[in-house]
Amino acid sequence: MTAKYHYNPAIEPQTFAFTPENMQKAREIVAKYPQGRQQSAVMPLLAIAQKQNNNWLPKIAMDYVGDLLGMPPVKVYEVASFYTMYNLEPVGKHFVQICTTTPCWLRGSDAIVDACEKKLGIKIGETTKDGQFTLREVECLGACVNAPMCQVSSHGEDDNYYEDLAPESIIKIIDSLARGEKPKVGSQAGRVSSEPAGDKK
Repeated sequence: MTAKYHYNPAIEPQTFAFTPENMQKAREIVAKYPQGRQQSAVMPLLAIAQKQNNNWLPKIAMDYVGDLLGMPPVKVYEVASFYTMYNLEPVGKHFVQICTTTPCWLRGSDAIVDACEKKLGIKIGETTKDGQFTLREVECLGACVNAPMCQVSSHGEDDNYYEDLAPESIIKIIDSLARGEKPKVGSQAGRVSSEPAGDKK
């Protein structure tokens, strides 16, 4: 599944440049690649740019990354529009990504989606009117043993993973985020790491 990209100058920032800290990170990443292969760093540099820009990639940021790596802009757009981890339009302050791949679906991800949609008053792919929450369905997030789960990306923070979800626990997480708090990450059912639920076998 590829991301749709429609250039909208009305929402584009006028300028973009890495902060000194992010430029240092970018240089360290690029230095890992052999001479002449620096363009291979495009994905991690796009990730840095996205995180710096409130979790989305404007065209000017993609152009900036292309300039750093000596890549034609269209090559950068191809990467950014192919992978769904890149957001090509603004998302809410709290970007809630619910896994609905088979293990999570078998463990009740439909009920998690339903609870989020009812709580937030939006559907998958939409953002609340106050700009606080965006809801999206995503493919496997790699915590199948603790399904169902979701990933929340909040402006200026690292991604957080919430596992062993139930409708009640995802609503508590949303309420906590709305109050400006940081909900407890990991299992919401008290499981330690990925140990078996209940008594050890």
